Amino acid sequence: MAEHKAFSATGNQMVAEAMRQVDPDVMAAYPITPQTTIVENYAKYVANGLVHTEFVTVESEHSAMSACVGASAAGARVATATASQGLALMWEELYIAAGMRTPIVMANANRALSAPINIHGDHSDVMGARDSGWIMLFAETAQEAYDNTVISFRIAEDERVLLPVMTTLDGFITSHAMERCVLEDDQVVKDFVGEYTPAHPLLNDEAPVGHGMFAFGDSYMKYRLAVRRANMGALPVVEEYGKAWAEICGRPFDLVETWGAEDADYLVVCLGSAAGIARHVCRALREEGVRAGVVRPRVYRPFPAEQVAAACKNAKAIAVLDRADAIGASHAPLCADVVGSLFDAGITVPVKNYVFGLGGADVPVSQVETVYRDLAAVADGTSDTTLGFLGM
Repeated sequence: MAEHKAFSATGNQMVAEAMRQVDPDVMAAYPITPQTTIVENYAKYVANGLVHTEFVTVESEHSAMSACVGASAAGARVATATASQGLALMWEELYIAAGMRTPIVMANANRALSAPINIHGDHSDVMGARDSGWIMLFAETAQEAYDNTVISFRIAEDERVLLPVMTTLDGFITSHAMERCVLEDDQVVKDFVGEYTPAHPLLNDEAPVGHGMFAFGDSYMKYRLAVRRANMGALPVVEEYGKAWAEICGRPFDLVETWGAEDADYLVVCLGSAAGIARHVCRALREEGVRAGVVRPRVYRPFPAEQVAAACKNAKAIAVLDRADAIGASHAPLCADVVGSLFDAGITVPVKNYVFGLGGADVPVSQVETVYRDLAAVADGTSDTTLGFLGM
């Protein structure tokens, strides 16, 4: 395992570097905060001859994903990036990309949706895409954003999967904050992702195929079931490539990252950058004798239900922190998945759901401390488990 000099970089820089090292055939992209510097940096790599990518400048994110789908269907290795309203504008094409089994890799800098207008980080955008069939990875740090991006190409292009992958990082918190990072050697990344050989390219007159065909109800259901099976079946493939990359770089990869969960009475489950502050609070609580822990799914789609349930099985009470709401539902998105996982595993433990940090709202230590303190009352039945909003 080679030694690498550490340096300071943002999450967006690290994603752009990962894509540079992979050197996809095509990138079609449109700039949008807080993703812009990913494609801005990549455009510089193209202009300076550091990559051989065909960079397609388009008039909108809908066009960007349309171009990506066409290029991928033709047989190209394809990457792009977006955020917020841009991801929402792609909504139609997200389903087409998954339904046509195009292994596109897209970075999303997670950001709030309008209205009102807000450019800061939450998970409202990505949660709107969670049912489209894409595989979804959540990074806590800039380093993880890099690692997740590298392994995303292997996952997407594996013939056991053949689905697009969204590698996500929290807007500004991870996309723009400077962190200590390292890069693997360019050749190491190139060897890891390998040469791309498309499974069913359109531009092959010796084995003609159709993409995006019309389907009546009976065959349409078969297509959608095929996407579901491919997505659900991808979990061991994600783990396989995550572990393989961990062997190379020395940084661990688990479908679900945990801290103190083995003996914790009180657990917080969250995605992305919020895990850092939760662990910070846990350490302080442990010094006070409170057995607190954190569970962080690194993979969100397919949801690692068995792993989440196993991590939570010993807790007396669980809080699920959602950086997005599901208006009209009793639970926000992550909590609904966690509750379903526990139910399927036969685990009966009270779960309290909190929505937090919308639109980049501050999440002070005191707010997370309140969550852990509340769990004692939830555990003994003196507090209800209705959905709460932190900081309100």
